[in-house]
Amino acid sequence: MDLLNRILYDAVYHMTPILLCVLGGLFAYKAGVLNIALEGMMLAGSFISVLVAMYTQNALLIYLSSIFVCVVLGLVFAFLAVNKRGNVIIIGLAINMIIPAVAGFVLQTMGVPNLTAKWINPAMFRIDIPLIKDIPILGRLFSGHPLGTYISFFMIFVAAVLLYKTKFGIYTRVVGERPLAAKSLGIRSNLYATLAILIGALLCAVAGLNLSYERLGIYTNGMTAGRGFIAIAAIYCGKGEPVKSSLYAFIFGIARALAINLSIRAGGVAALFDIIPYLLMIIILAINSGFQIRNYRMRTYW
Repeated sequence: MDLLNRILYDAVYHMTPILLCVLGGLFAYKAGVLNIALEGMMLAGSFISVLVAMYTQNALLIYLSSIFVCVVLGLVFAFLAVNKRGNVIIIGLAINMIIPAVAGFVLQTMGVPNLTAKWINPAMFRIDIPLIKDIPILGRLFSGHPLGTYISFFMIFVAAVLLYKTKFGIYTRVVGERPLAAKSLGIRSNLYATLAILIGALLCAVAGLNLSYERLGIYTNGMTAGRGFIAIAAIYCGKGEPVKSSLYAFIFGIARALAINLSIRAGGVAALFDIIPYLLMIIILAINSGFQIRNYRMRTYW
């Protein structure tokens, strides 16, 4: 039971930044823009949050600085990809490469291998829910997590409402699914696509904050470790649906939790278990693509 509780807690713990990126990225996905820059935006949020935390203990300033930087990156991505019709793959990869390079330069200039805000204690961010924390299994799933985790849970509901119950969501989906119809209706496609990208940038900032500031107050270059790309895989497999895509994010969280708990008991081959989340991502993508190809052929036949 202790092992199960630990795996469940770790699954939610490691799912959170991926889930936040998923919920942010699916808005752009629904608007017809594949935001490859999720990884770079999340890394930027992590870097800035710890950098600011080293010089101030003002939580509001830390959050705002991280959000500001990620929103600026979102504006850059939107301007180049939406307004200038640039290649989203190249633009996204450029952002993903520039951010760790800039962070690495700052680290080298400061003469340190990583950034550490020594005043941060992970326990200060944990929120215990009185009625749930003592319940077996549920307590480990929903209690004792930092604020970012509860924001991610709440955003599943918000994303579903925004996309399917509001004018903004309907117009965003029309822009992505029927661009010619959107143009004929006079919908400002560029505006809705840009807003969708900015929502993603905002949630990537929260993901970055959760990954570094809310955990240990430490930034290490490349600490996102492909989580942004795993989020893209979850969005693709879930077809941009908030609940379905979130479930895939949880699956990847479980894979990461299993990898960590198995590696503790694996001795000399512990490093091999680090590939589990990425291997699972490839397998799920392959299976999902296979089903899509089969369904397409069946529709073509009929």
